[in-house]
Amino acid sequence: MKIALDFHPKLFQVFRSYTKERFVGDLMSGIIVGIVALPLAIAFGIASGVSPEKGLITAIIGGFIVSFLGGSSVQIGGPTGAFIVIVYGIIQRFGIEGLAVATVLAGIFLVLMGVLRLGTVIKFIPYPIVVGFTSGIALTIFTTQIKDLFGMHIESVPADFISKWIVYAQNITTVSPWAVLIGVLSIVIIVVTPRFSKKIPGSLVAIILMTVVVYLMRSLGGIDGIETIGDRFIINASLPQPETISINLETINLLLPSAFTIAMLGAIESLLSATVADGVTGDKHNSNTELMAQGAANIVVPLFGGIPVTGAIARTMTNINNGGRTPVAGIIHAVVLLLILLFLGPLTKHIPMACLAGVLVIVAYNMSEWRTFRSLLKNPKSDVAVLLTTFILTVIFDLTIAIEVGLLLAMFLFMRRVMETTKVSVMKNKLDLSGESEIVYDDEVLEIPNGVEVYEIDGPFFFGIANKFDECMKQIGDKPNIRIIRMRKVPFIDSTGLHNLESLCRLSEKEGIQIILSGVNDKVRELLVKNDMDKRIGAENICSNINEALKRAREIIN
Repeated sequence: MKIALDFHPKLFQVFRSYTKERFVGDLMSGIIVGIVALPLAIAFGIASGVSPEKGLITAIIGGFIVSFLGGSSVQIGGPTGAFIVIVYGIIQRFGIEGLAVATVLAGIFLVLMGVLRLGTVIKFIPYPIVVGFTSGIALTIFTTQIKDLFGMHIESVPADFISKWIVYAQNITTVSPWAVLIGVLSIVIIVVTPRFSKKIPGSLVAIILMTVVVYLMRSLGGIDGIETIGDRFIINASLPQPETISINLETINLLLPSAFTIAMLGAIESLLSATVADGVTGDKHNSNTELMAQGAANIVVPLFGGIPVTGAIARTMTNINNGGRTPVAGIIHAVVLLLILLFLGPLTKHIPMACLAGVLVIVAYNMSEWRTFRSLLKNPKSDVAVLLTTFILTVIFDLTIAIEVGLLLAMFLFMRRVMETTKVSVMKNKLDLSGESEIVYDDEVLEIPNGVEVYEIDGPFFFGIANKFDECMKQIGDKPNIRIIRMRKVPFIDSTGLHNLESLCRLSEKEGIQIILSGVNDKVRELLVKNDMDKRIGAENICSNINEALKRAREIIN
């Protein structure tokens, strides 16, 4: 089977009609988005367990590749809060090298998803799953920031949620009032800034003001107890040289579940971001191209020590709101971050950790979607079960288990709903065709000859319905001469349904009962012929509509 590659980067399409005015809009937007991305990239890098410049490198290289190769005109790529939990967990268990391998594998998964045209399929992941693990991630991010927000003196913070809070409670006496003050002021500044300016990000204002305040407090006031980035990390203000990543079968088997989680999370978040952007701009992104671009970014970024990349909704919306309309804005945003890293990188060592914790607390609050979470609790019990299961597993265990179990649960519930909506009915003596679109002659009510039963399957004939159909046959318990099975509303049949049908034909043949199929569509007919069903029951007994089927039944009886 030949698969046509659906790879059409937006950048190369926009240049056909690119103008100076559009470039000016992209330039201004790119500069603003670069400034907005600065504190977030640093904060996400540190919270993920790597040094701050690694967060910047991820935003620079990943952001450039996503804009250069992506299928969305306005998508901004980089590190996001959604990855903090899983990245931190991978580093704790497998180290930086393990994270690099998992990210490259995730990139390969994403490219394959795009090549296999799975972009549209991923959009159909149930909403309760997305909200469940997004809210779970938000709570986990908030939990990871308590130590820095309160300036606690804790040598090692446990990885799991419950143990973290136990350790926080045990070390409550080590809280630094100055750190709390800096953290709370940072949160207040971020919340208040939009009332005065929509253009300048509150997180950047908070970082600049709090950095200056803490620098003066430490240098002039001699006040200690306020930890800064420089106290914990050595800043390397340059682009690192690419390094080789050693991948073997053992590490692949070990890191495959984590890589799958990164790929699924990256695909969901990037396509969700692109879809939201389409709704604002009126444009239409290419989901398969976007997945391949995200995959390429995640294959390249780990070579430079970066962390996973995906589309960032907040930065993408900032890009749109400031006039960005083509991928050029995203490329400019990456260049702005590169210049900041090279020329202002050493200054980042003065940023207080409590301030960055305040930034991430706001990020967690925005991610929590608590209003949506609360409204989903009013939905059917099946949706609530998926929501709460995904949320609890994300918080208590980890995101890998949450996504896998959430998807499995959603699939089972989906199959149950299909089984509930798919009906199997039986008719004797008369058949009412009023309101049907199937070909009829003069009468809307057809007489069913004696010794003939008509069964109708309304819905896909897959394994769950096959059993349901089998049960319906047993309940009736009659032994007619002919059984007509109407399949006009069967869009597809799977191997279990086919096996069930073959078993029915075989048993009916032993009992001397003839099977006639009615209203079989072309796809189902093709599958039946491939499996020699036409030879078993006779090609003349596979009819295009109910009139022909009843006519054939009368011929057999007479």
